[in-house]
Amino acid sequence: MRPDQLADLAIFAAIAADRSFTRAAKRLGVTQSALSQTMKRLEGELGFRLLSRTTRSVAPTAAGVRLLATLTPALEGLDEEIGALSQDRGAAIGTVRITTGKHAADTVLWPMLPTFMRLHPGIEVELCVDDAMTDVVAGRYDGGVRLGERLEKDMIAVPIGSPLRVAVVASPAYLDGHAAPKEPMELTGHRCIAYRDASGDLSPWSFERDGHSVTVAPGRGPVFNDANLLVAAAVEGFGVLYILEDVVAAPIADGRLTRLLEPWCERFAGYHLYYPDRQGTTAFELFKDALRASKFS
Repeated sequence: MRPDQLADLAIFAAIAADRSFTRAAKRLGVTQSALSQTMKRLEGELGFRLLSRTTRSVAPTAAGVRLLATLTPALEGLDEEIGALSQDRGAAIGTVRITTGKHAADTVLWPMLPTFMRLHPGIEVELCVDDAMTDVVAGRYDGGVRLGERLEKDMIAVPIGSPLRVAVVASPAYLDGHAAPKEPMELTGHRCIAYRDASGDLSPWSFERDGHSVTVAPGRGPVFNDANLLVAAAVEGFGVLYILEDVVAAPIADGRLTRLLEPWCERFAGYHLYYPDRQGTTAFELFKDALRASKFS
């Protein structure tokens, strides 16, 4: 089928419905001669007659009737879909694909997603939770959510969510047998519960106080790549733990864990939405706006 043959078929359907070149021409806003030329071209290409014409009437041939049985519902379906899209042109459609870590998904993305998805039912949201740094371009993501220091190069970054703070904690049982550290470097002499990231590295413990930064390689203890296991090991007294404070808020509140080195645990910029320097889809722009708005809600 040539690109404009569908238009010719639609003209054939209009003539067949009106049973008149005159009425069809008037309805379509073209001349009878133009309709005749269109039908002549179409029938020549197809190799069979679609319309029987006399001086008094126009009617589809047997082949024309057979073609109309498929053509008419298809054209009506197109009209309905175009009408629906016209009515919904103010509603956004499309897909938003985001890569993120587990903590950001739980604390920043999920709190805003139910409202966003209800407000924009035409937008499909795909959230891929993975603590590994993912190439958003190679992975065909619209964007990613990570901490500021872990952002990919050559990306636009938008701060989202609230500032974060880490907590250094240990159980009362552990502290009964070990002196509480007063400075970050004293952690080298302690058993420390470490997190191994997706790249296979042990995450460093970074501290800041009054503009002075310190990064410590903590003493060796149990190693996990799951936050729940990290917290459980700390509660059971297997060492000192360095983790985002909201993750251990409950065991700190009920006394199962004790905070250490609080003056060295200053707040820092939280998560960022990052994305390539290119024009985003309407769906992604709405998602981005919703995320930025939720930062202040």
